[in-house]
Amino acid sequence: MLRLFFIVNIVLSISAYHLTAFASAPAKEEEKRPIIITSETLTADSKNNTATFDGSVVARTDRITIYSDKMTVFYGNSKGKIKKIHAVGNVKVNKKGKAMFSKDAVYFNDEEKIVFTGNPKAIEGENLITGKKITFYLKDDRAVIEESRVILQNTQELK
Repeated sequence: MLRLFFIVNIVLSISAYHLTAFASAPAKEEEKRPIIITSETLTADSKNNTATFDGSVVARTDRITIYSDKMTVFYGNSKGKIKKIHAVGNVKVNKKGKAMFSKDAVYFNDEEKIVFTGNPKAIEGENLITGKKITFYLKDDRAVIEESRVILQNTQELK
């Protein structure tokens, strides 16, 4: 039991450090902030190198908030480096006036990208972007939308 408690603490510490990358473009070391993850349950699986947060998951930093029904953190056995994070069910990502919704989202640490699938949509103000798949590259602050549909609100009056 003590070993499980130790593993859970390590996983949470590692998750807090690396989920910041999920939350925002890479920042200088001194700019990284901790993340607070709440859920109904947490299951740490040291054999499979995963930590699964289940039920009303909220991952929050000072820059971004991620909501989902379930979030699984996959980490390597070498120093616990995060490989990927998989959020499933009612995924919602909020960041300074922007929101992204989908049924499924996967963050890939090495590539610094998030792939949204399952009716993904992005909303900024009154503008809406939908597609089959939306891939957001954190490092470049750019997105690639497959089978896109964009609705831009025209705020200029025609003369």
